[in-house]
Amino acid sequence: MLTNILRPILNRNFKPFEFVKCTDNNDLDYVNLNNRDNLGLYIHIPFCKSICSFCPYNKVLYDEKKALEYKEALLKEIKLANIRYKKQDITSLYFGGGTPALLIEYLEEIIDTVKDNFNLKGSLAIELHPSNINVDLLNKLKGLGFNMISVGIQSFNKNCLESLDRKENNEVEKIKLVKEVGFETIDVDLIFGIPNQSIEDLKEDVALAFEIGATQISTYPFIDFSYASNKRKPLPANEKKKMLFELVNMAEKLGLDRTSVWTFAKPNTEKYSSITRENFIGLGPGAASLFDDKFRLNTFSIEEYINAINKNEFPCALVLNFTKFSRKSYWLFWNVYNMNLNKELYKKMFGSELSKDYKVELSIAKKMNLLKEDELGYKVTTKGSYYFHAVEQIYTLQYIDKTWSVARNNPWPDKIKLY
Repeated sequence: MLTNILRPILNRNFKPFEFVKCTDNNDLDYVNLNNRDNLGLYIHIPFCKSICSFCPYNKVLYDEKKALEYKEALLKEIKLANIRYKKQDITSLYFGGGTPALLIEYLEEIIDTVKDNFNLKGSLAIELHPSNINVDLLNKLKGLGFNMISVGIQSFNKNCLESLDRKENNEVEKIKLVKEVGFETIDVDLIFGIPNQSIEDLKEDVALAFEIGATQISTYPFIDFSYASNKRKPLPANEKKKMLFELVNMAEKLGLDRTSVWTFAKPNTEKYSSITRENFIGLGPGAASLFDDKFRLNTFSIEEYINAINKNEFPCALVLNFTKFSRKSYWLFWNVYNMNLNKELYKKMFGSELSKDYKVELSIAKKMNLLKEDELGYKVTTKGSYYFHAVEQIYTLQYIDKTWSVARNNPWPDKIKLY
């Protein structure tokens, strides 16, 4: 209901968002990305040793032969991307999954191919499952130039892990090991709203994460995706809100910077993020790409992905073509998530004034104490972050869940309408 109200207001359009079939997969002509100074590259590694019931992301069980086929196709997609985008400057390279470390023996070749086809100027980041962490792996990653590590701990509490059908993996020692090897940024992913999780359980997780080496924590509410196989359901919305409230209070006492609605970091440390870029190119099955005028989504099927690449075609299944205001509302959404609306960045990107484009909405938000205006733009207040926390979960279930559900079942959908 809430997204149905906000969508037409912010987009200045009553039509639903509509993903349509991608029709330019054979087109290798150059596409000018306007030399963006904040262009990320995301590479999806869709393999896991076991499937976590709560995880919504695109993945399959690891198979050595399939992984090799996938690696070869990925290298070809990187080269295809260079034909279309002409060796763009890349400000970050991020490996997600799945479990990227399962392809550790191929990562050097993948990174070298990226460097041959793009100007890689920024950080290298990778997601790790605690079961994969050992000294040999970490030293290899450091030798390859990775400076940002994110570990999917979810919780240090045995009972919470059991509620997620997750086995213990000596999590504390694994984070200590990451710190000992030495990485610039160590992000620990935690989940709150787990069945039977108490506020004290969550606070202990947060305190322990920073005590043993985290420079940042990403604390995500437990969301029950329709296609996930969760045996237990998340805590009610009001309980999750209370937990977020306690997180914010605890972060203030610890002197942490709140870098987004759900992330908290030590001051003066490099922040880790996979999605908050003005534009990004996504490679691999299910990977998304964000540009000024469109949002593209690759086929989720590994087999269809490989088939497309081997025919010298892009593997894009769906595209959402932005209107002027739908692109602006996308920017608003993720910058509110980052707790900050910078008016100069908005003007640089869109050539218009934030305060004029959304005069009424910003005025209402200020009166409701959801935003506070400063010399740089607008800061999201603590009250505003709770509202966004609620909206984000609704958005996830109404938009992301529906899109991914369709894409998981049909590798080449005709269209998806999102109301």
